[in-house]
Amino acid sequence: MAVKMADCRRVPLLLRLLCIFLFELQVLGENDPIPKFIPKGEAKVPAVGALGGAAGNPSAAERSLGVGAAASPPRRRSAGWKLSEEPLCRDDLVRLCPKHTWNNNLAVLECLQDRKELNLTTDPKFDSVAVEVCKTTISEIKECAAEELGKGYLVSCLVEHRGNITDYQCNQYITKMTTIIFSDYRLICGFLGKCHDDINALHCGSISTREKDIHSQGEVIACLEKGLIREEEGQPGARHIKDDCKKAIMRVAELSSDDFHLDRYLYLACRDDRERFCENTLAGEGRVYKCLFNHKFEEAMSEKCREALTTRQKLIAQDYKVSYSLAKACKSDLRKFHCNVDTSLPRAREARLSFLLLCLESAVHRGRVVSGECQGEMMDYRRMLMEDFSLSPEIVLNCRTEIETHCSGLHRKGRTLHCLMRVGRGDVGSIEPNCQKALQVLIQEADPGADYRIDRALNEACESVIQTACKHIRSGDPMILSCLMEHLYTEKMVEDCEHRLLELQYFIARDWKLDPILYKKCQGDATRLCHTRGWNDTSDIMPPGAIFSCLYRHAYRSVEQGRRVSFLFSANVLVLTAPQGWIRGKSVYGIALPPHPKSLFSLELPSLSQQDIQIEALLMRACEPVIQTYCHEVADNQIDTGDLMACLVQNKHQKEMNEKCSVGVTHFQLIQIKDFRFSYKFKTACKEDVLKLCPNIKKKVDVVICLSTTVRNDTLQDVKEHRVSVKCRKQLRVEEVEMSEDIRLDPELYESCRPDITKLCQNVAPGNAQIIECLKDKKEKLTPRCHQKVFKLQEVEMVDPELDYQLMRVCKHMIKVSC
Repeated sequence: MAVKMADCRRVPLLLRLLCIFLFELQVLGENDPIPKFIPKGEAKVPAVGALGGAAGNPSAAERSLGVGAAASPPRRRSAGWKLSEEPLCRDDLVRLCPKHTWNNNLAVLECLQDRKELNLTTDPKFDSVAVEVCKTTISEIKECAAEELGKGYLVSCLVEHRGNITDYQCNQYITKMTTIIFSDYRLICGFLGKCHDDINALHCGSISTREKDIHSQGEVIACLEKGLIREEEGQPGARHIKDDCKKAIMRVAELSSDDFHLDRYLYLACRDDRERFCENTLAGEGRVYKCLFNHKFEEAMSEKCREALTTRQKLIAQDYKVSYSLAKACKSDLRKFHCNVDTSLPRAREARLSFLLLCLESAVHRGRVVSGECQGEMMDYRRMLMEDFSLSPEIVLNCRTEIETHCSGLHRKGRTLHCLMRVGRGDVGSIEPNCQKALQVLIQEADPGADYRIDRALNEACESVIQTACKHIRSGDPMILSCLMEHLYTEKMVEDCEHRLLELQYFIARDWKLDPILYKKCQGDATRLCHTRGWNDTSDIMPPGAIFSCLYRHAYRSVEQGRRVSFLFSANVLVLTAPQGWIRGKSVYGIALPPHPKSLFSLELPSLSQQDIQIEALLMRACEPVIQTYCHEVADNQIDTGDLMACLVQNKHQKEMNEKCSVGVTHFQLIQIKDFRFSYKFKTACKEDVLKLCPNIKKKVDVVICLSTTVRNDTLQDVKEHRVSVKCRKQLRVEEVEMSEDIRLDPELYESCRPDITKLCQNVAPGNAQIIECLKDKKEKLTPRCHQKVFKLQEVEMVDPELDYQLMRVCKHMIKVSC
């Protein structure tokens, strides 16, 4: 059988050479156009009875090639001659090729090409035909003109530069030869010389096809591609690939980007899947690749094809030009917005998919016009990044531990990324800073805030909520996310959507640029006031999270922008800082706040956090009974100046106050401890006094002590004019009373007595000054440090009884009547 197969290979070899010469004669002697060769599976090739028909009766194939009755003698054969009828080939055709191809000589050749690569291009005749057909083109392409004839490299060079070939006849000839070139990596110009050592080092196969299976040539390139990816991802045991070979690998991937037949490994791995999912998709311009990408996570997709597709996608992530459709659609936009400044290195920073997406997304967010075709391609690849975490080398490299520990087995449809987001929020386990940063960068690259549909996990989880609660908003509009947040704790929200939404919103809330509406309205002010740069520039003077605070400080200089910043902050403040149990909740969302307030302050939050609390949907719903009963007058204000929060604090222990509202209000009080500027009313009333009397002090409790001490000294000394202004003294009294209500609002006292609280008052709930009263009752058992602080507190209360919260609460009615 081996002898027969060798003999059979000689027949198609001779036949192909005959076809080449027929092509040459047609090109040199005829003017009829030559149809592009359509590979198997794309469209039916007209049945050919013979490559040369009887005299005066040319076959269909001859007519399509411009070969008629007057054709030269070498093209004449007996009518109906078929390659399948050759005795030397019959057995191999029966064994290797589908029966429907036997009557079609071209289809038989294609079948044999798939089953056994033929080293045709090293034949000198191959180059001689190229010289005749592409004479003008060769002279225009210096690299090809310098190739030595007779080694097969001339045609390989022309294939590599086929995008620059303008001559029609040469282009058609090279198109026909491309499939042959890509069937054997040894025929790709210079590839073997650049990658010979790496092929051996990575054990990617033998240089000879006879020493491996029939498709070893395509597998060699696939092996090199996987080696390149392993090195990029920093996988254990990855070998270094020489730079010249890396460039050659990426160049081959780029050259095979338009027709999936040219990626031999992927083509062979995905033939059945292509018929299953993309039967009606025409080859060319990367269409089949895209179709297969869209079906990558279908259950019916074979594992081998899925693996080959993932490899292809990872190469695209390293160099966007490996995607023919993306490179073509965005070519003019990349030039227009200077996104590919350095094109000399195929794998330079400018070539990475992430850089392209960030650059073009920046243009879109700045209001520049990016072509619809390019935006469509960007959308596809942004969705691709969100679906498969393995396409981001940074995630693979920096989040390996988190994935193995918490997120294994969740690879498909974006579930791994959402699992990592959940870890990042602190719901399960802990996350390393580099992993957290990689997640933040990936979310900026994919930009799901601009279109929720990019996040497949979120889209599928929230589809029912969107159809009911947000159906009035156009699909893909960024306001969809705002709508979902507004319905977070309503009866329309479903649990899975709630989880996916908060996981994503946690990261969006940490970078102001990821809210497209905010960025659109505030980018000018952010540049002018906060020293930010471009949307995709990571070298801002201030980190993204600090821009919220900067914009908020200037909010009332521009009402429209200020309202948007207020809304964004109020919608996200609890996502940023609230205890996870309050956000996600158990049963009625009631939990005990963390015992250590410092755990709440890992981020720099915007000041004036309560200024627009009236549009904080979450807290508004939780506190509605209290607001309707006690705070309805201030709740109706268009722009609240902190009165609503003050009202909620004052009525925190009314019977209408539920546990969820109480936890939320207390949480805002704890936020204010870190910086007095977080309390809008206090800052407004006392800002000038603080700057004058308590400079360089930020912690609210220290500011209160500083100002209170000044008031006390001025009072004792009977000064004519108090140094603390009247409006500040009034607000100071409010702050002092509030601090006496919950021991956690006085960090110094709380820290001094924490062991005593754990030992003596562990079953006492915070608030209503209950823990403070418990410590007073058990004063004899207190540790010296706590005893000292409690005694000092009682001393202050003796001087000023209004600071004794429990006394003022219990005796409120009698004081009102009698005092």
